[in-house]
Amino acid sequence: MVLTDTHTHLYYETIPEKRKALMQRCIDNQITRLFLPNVDAASVPLIYGLVEEYPQYCYPMLGLHPCDVNENWEAELSAIMNAHQQNKIYAIGEIGIDLYWDKNHLKEQVDAFVKQINWAKSLDLPIVIHCRDAFNEVYEVLKQEADEKLRGIFHCFGGTVEQARQVIDLNFYLGIGGIVTYKNSGLDKVIPEIDLKHIVLETDSPYLTPVPFRGKPNESSYLVYIAQKVAELQQTSIEKVAEATTENSRLVFGI
Repeated sequence: MVLTDTHTHLYYETIPEKRKALMQRCIDNQITRLFLPNVDAASVPLIYGLVEEYPQYCYPMLGLHPCDVNENWEAELSAIMNAHQQNKIYAIGEIGIDLYWDKNHLKEQVDAFVKQINWAKSLDLPIVIHCRDAFNEVYEVLKQEADEKLRGIFHCFGGTVEQARQVIDLNFYLGIGGIVTYKNSGLDKVIPEIDLKHIVLETDSPYLTPVPFRGKPNESSYLVYIAQKVAELQQTSIEKVAEATTENSRLVFGI
């Protein structure tokens, strides 16, 4: 069995002994494919450092997180775009719109989102979307930019069945993480209605820790609890979920 964490910030752990322990727990739980999104220019060397340390397990992607978009976003994004020459990347992300923390930079967030979508298209790469309190805004951008090159993952999906189908129709996979284990997330109504061929798994470590560790820092080894919950909702085995979602990750990332 091979499990794939399509979205983890494991590189935030910079203490070598702790990072080694995090990775070993992943390997022990058969989570041997880890995709790393950056958030800003400062996080780029952290990602590349982890990839260099664990090249057989870790895969980088680059993008400017919407929460880091401000008046100077173009300079920040330029630094990130220049950094992609240092290493092969597998997606542009995480990118998108976040209106939970800041509604004052919506225009800048949309502009940065569109520019990065076009960057992804120019490199023939998927995008990984961050969307918080902004489904309609994100969906409008995606509809405008939709073509044969637009594809990727809708990270941390927590919407309705209708929204799930809208995302899927635009050639995106649903990134399902720890919130699927939360009692009132609503995903217990969504996951049974969605074919496994449209789902990938993620932790968003160190955030959104699944039950039974909710309230503590998340880690990629906890992906097994997310997989188990998806298997339960799909009325299938964890092995089937691992096989399907890992194959989906190979299709979207090309590795």
